[in-house]
Amino acid sequence: MALSKTALMMASLIMIGGVVAFAYWPGEKTQSPERYRTQAVDRGDIVQIVTANGTLNPVVLVSVGTQVSGTVRKLVADFNDHVKEDQVLAELDPALFKAEVKKSEANVVIAQAALELARIRINRMAVLQSKNLVSKDELDEARQQVNEKGGQLKLAEAQLERDSINLRNSVIRSPISGVVVARSVDIGQTVAASFQTPTLFQIAQDLRQMQINTSIAEADVGMLKPDMAVTFTVDAYPDQRFQGRIRQVRLGPTIQQNVVTYNVVVDVDNKDERLLPGMTAYVSVTTGERKNVLRVPNAALSFQPRRDNNDERGSRPAAKDRKTQVYRLDAQGKLKPVVVEVGVTDNTLTEIVEGDLKPGDEVVTRERRRRDREEGGGDSGSRGPRIRM
Repeated sequence: MALSKTALMMASLIMIGGVVAFAYWPGEKTQSPERYRTQAVDRGDIVQIVTANGTLNPVVLVSVGTQVSGTVRKLVADFNDHVKEDQVLAELDPALFKAEVKKSEANVVIAQAALELARIRINRMAVLQSKNLVSKDELDEARQQVNEKGGQLKLAEAQLERDSINLRNSVIRSPISGVVVARSVDIGQTVAASFQTPTLFQIAQDLRQMQINTSIAEADVGMLKPDMAVTFTVDAYPDQRFQGRIRQVRLGPTIQQNVVTYNVVVDVDNKDERLLPGMTAYVSVTTGERKNVLRVPNAALSFQPRRDNNDERGSRPAAKDRKTQVYRLDAQGKLKPVVVEVGVTDNTLTEIVEGDLKPGDEVVTRERRRRDREEGGGDSGSRGPRIRM
């Protein structure tokens, strides 16, 4: 009986030892993830697009002001009104202008009377001088008076004409036929015409023809030409794409914080007048399109290995001598540079025009972080004790 207890105890110890041994037996070493992330080269279509934001504006937008100061007495036109050329838009209080006209008319009458008197005197002087009753100097002074009074008459007539023009300008008229898109005055408001003419109305000549004024970066403006097709959307109709054409790429640059942009004008047909002035347009211009070409991700073109890598890269060339290149892995997992010539890009993929690449080649897009390699994305080769059930 004692022997059987001893045998049972020995068997129990052996079983416990086996469990402990299995519990603390090191697990298999998980293979470390690759050092680099790669993506396969493929074939497909690439559409190169230049995008920008702009503002819809009427092709012809006239700001109507006033050349005289006064108080607005009457408004004839309002927002969205269709007006004809020379139609009355508003009237200023004409009382002061009429008074100035009457004053100038009186000055003209006074000047005419003074001129007539001077002419009578010179005729009398001429008769007296012929009889040697007055000297020639007195006759010359009389002639001078006639000329002076004649000049004063012309000056009074010019002032009368000016005051008459001011009276006519107290009535604000439309210079073109169109639609009133803005009105900045009300009845009773005083407008002052000083160094800068105040704007009372804004009139769009024809809202059926609109234009987009957009800013294009200097890196993209070289790809744009007049008469290129344009598509755009607006927030008011997000599901609809509108069409347009580039009319002009203006030469004058705009520089803000060392960023150079150029104004590109796009003509838009707005027959249904759904598009309104001031809307923000999100413009897209197709500048290049390729079918069934060799493509690589843009990340592969921008990838640069670190200097501490022992891959065969050679010394880093000067900036002017650098060529576009991508990296792929050889059988031993080392980087191999491949010089390529690129074509169009859609900001995600780039066309490969020339280079030792073919569909299916794996090109490096980036290097994994050390932590990712060590952790293996949560499934790393941990060597801690693993319990086997």
